[in-house]
Amino acid sequence: MPESRVPRRRRYLVCEPRHFAVQYAINPWMRPDQHVDVSLAQAQWQSLIGAYRAHGHTVETVEPVPGLPDMVFAANAAVVVDGRVFGSLFHAPERRPESHPYDTWFKSAGYDVYRPESVSEGEGDFVPAGRWVLAGTGFRTTREAHREAQEFFGAPVIGLTLVDPYFYHLDTALFVLDDDNIAYYPEAFSPGSREVLARLYPDAVIATREDAMSFGLNSVSDGRHVFISPGATALAEELTRHGYIPVPVDLSEFHKAGGGIKCCTQEIR
Repeated sequence: MPESRVPRRRRYLVCEPRHFAVQYAINPWMRPDQHVDVSLAQAQWQSLIGAYRAHGHTVETVEPVPGLPDMVFAANAAVVVDGRVFGSLFHAPERRPESHPYDTWFKSAGYDVYRPESVSEGEGDFVPAGRWVLAGTGFRTTREAHREAQEFFGAPVIGLTLVDPYFYHLDTALFVLDDDNIAYYPEAFSPGSREVLARLYPDAVIATREDAMSFGLNSVSDGRHVFISPGATALAEELTRHGYIPVPVDLSEFHKAGGGIKCCTQEIR
């Protein structure tokens, strides 16, 4: 029942899409000839911030930088566990300058920032999940970065191999519901990784390809409320059946760059 699910107040870091655009192609969703409606993107982003605050969460912002159109995807800049900040080293040269303004924000907020030596794309591929950290590889973040993160956090890092280029980051194929369970799309993963997830999470919520292609797995959960793409209708029904409360937020303009709700949201743990 929904009453058994307990939300936990979260602290999120986001970046206004003032300079959002699709100017290059670094994943299958991106086509530089696509028109991006910046005013619509702004309105959709504001609706996400409003939803977070309406549910009691703290939202802080980093100032967007001209010439960095993907800086709105705050999740990729770092992963934060127990106040420890593991920064980013982007795979695409176009995105590498994004690391600096985020590092500056964290440092000004009193955090030390670890600079990884290997390609690492923050919460795009590192998903803290209770006792361990789930970590994606195959398209962006490297296995070497997984080892760096384990040494840095002192927590088990469980590597998972992504095999479908439409799900190029772990946070497009999987999200954490609470400390004990996840939702994911199995076919985004290699056969061995699917077995690992089935062993770790026998009661996981399983998504269809339609849910996943609607960015339904690029969701954010506070343990009870799941901020989710309205296009992932079957997944929303399944979440409801498991006692969670879907909160639909339309970020369709950001799908043109391969991003959604979670991509826009860095959690400061």
